[in-house]
Amino acid sequence: MNQGIAKVISIGGGANVLRLEDLVVTNGPDLYVYLSTDKSASDFVDLGRLKANIGNQNYPIPSGTDLMKYDTVLIWCRAFSVLFGSAELKETSGAASLS
Repeated sequence: MNQGIAKVISIGGGANVLRLEDLVVTNGPDLYVYLSTDKSASDFVDLGRLKANIGNQNYPIPSGTDLMKYDTVLIWCRAFSVLFGSAELKETSGAASLS
C-alpha cells in the first residue's frame, strides 16, 4: 500500500522542490523519483534516487522544468521498469495524494 502527499514548494529565486510528506511506499530495488507526463515514464525528469520508503523528503526540481507538462510524480523502479507509486499534481493546489 502506498500513501502520502506530493507537492511543489517554491523556495524563492524561481527554484522549486518536490516535497513528499507522510510517504509510505513499498520498498524495492533501484527506486527513483520522477516528474513525468504520464504513469509509464515515457517522458520524465529524474529527481534522483528515493531517499527512504517512509517519511518526509525533499527533491530539488531542475530549473526550467515545465510543471504544467511534468504533472505526475512517479516512484519508479529502474531495474525492472515497474511503477511503485504515483500522484498527479493539480494545477490549483500543487499537492496530490500518492497512490
